[in-house]
Amino acid sequence: MSTPSPEPHPQYSPKALEIIQHTNERLASGGYHGFSYADIAERVGVRKASIHYHFPAKADLVKATVALHRDATRRGLQSLDQSVPDPLDRLGAYCNFWAECIQASNPPICICALLAAELPAVPAEVASEVRAHFEDLQAWVASTLEAGASTRRIRLADTPSAEAAVFIASIHGAMLSARATGDASMFWKIAKLSLDRMSAA
Repeated sequence: MSTPSPEPHPQYSPKALEIIQHTNERLASGGYHGFSYADIAERVGVRKASIHYHFPAKADLVKATVALHRDATRRGLQSLDQSVPDPLDRLGAYCNFWAECIQASNPPICICALLAAELPAVPAEVASEVRAHFEDLQAWVASTLEAGASTRRIRLADTPSAEAAVFIASIHGAMLSARATGDASMFWKIAKLSLDRMSAA
């Protein structure tokens, strides 16, 4: 798993990627309405006009940020598929990735989870990217659960799709609980309960 970082990207210049990285941080800390171009300009050390050059409107900037977050998530999930053979351990590795991020506040929460809480008070193009992220994640979790059930490593009380929805809701709810309580360890406590619930061991 990995989070968006200012690495070379064919679609964006290094400065645009730096703007996106700071936007990702601001989204994680305060959501869509929690920052302005002036905030980003100050952090990056450029004029607001420079940000508008790369991203004419705030919706364009946030859409690009979420799109890169989706790309990073897809690469991370593919990496887990390749490096963690056991389906239940794979889900555990996904949870552990976020547990470490939340503990280090890097990032303190998935930006799509935060933006989902703001729907429908965000632009349609941003909402579309957020929904697509959850569709991607739903498909991956359901596939992983199905693989685990086929080897009797995972016990399902419902269909893989339904169980995937429950798991995702639990994990993202755990992120919000950790933020609400100010206790990063709360995330892993809830995530572990979700994993234990599905374990066939």
